[in-house]
Amino acid sequence: MLRQLLTGTFVSVCNIVIHALVMTVIVRVAQAAANKEWSRPSFVLVGVMVATMLVLMAAHVGEVAVWALAYMIFDVSPPGTSRMYFAFVNYTTLGYGDIMPVARWQLLGPMAAMNGVLLFGWSTAVIFEVLRRTIRTRSEMA
Repeated sequence: MLRQLLTGTFVSVCNIVIHALVMTVIVRVAQAAANKEWSRPSFVLVGVMVATMLVLMAAHVGEVAVWALAYMIFDVSPPGTSRMYFAFVNYTTLGYGDIMPVARWQLLGPMAAMNGVLLFGWSTAVIFEVLRRTIRTRSEMA
């Protein structure tokens, strides 16, 4: 059990670092875009939000890939299954239906789910912060 907890913690920390780096870039780029004078600020808001969402989605896919890599290294999923699919099922808390982890690594699924829930929550907070900053900056310039 300790090996599972340590492995899950390590993978989670890797994903937290990835997410922190992406969040920092998103907030800084959004701030820079909001502070710039634009002829069509409504389009800027839409552009900033779409870009933010696309980058966040890419970050989450990358984080799922980190879990899939861990599943491959430790042979967590049954033979012949897609590790990426299995990682998505865990990370998004979709739940088990067609693929079950091998018994000796059962705790990695819930740890991936906990990691995903926390990172989705963090992403949601950043989306609102980007929106808030962009709107606030726009209203201050008006």
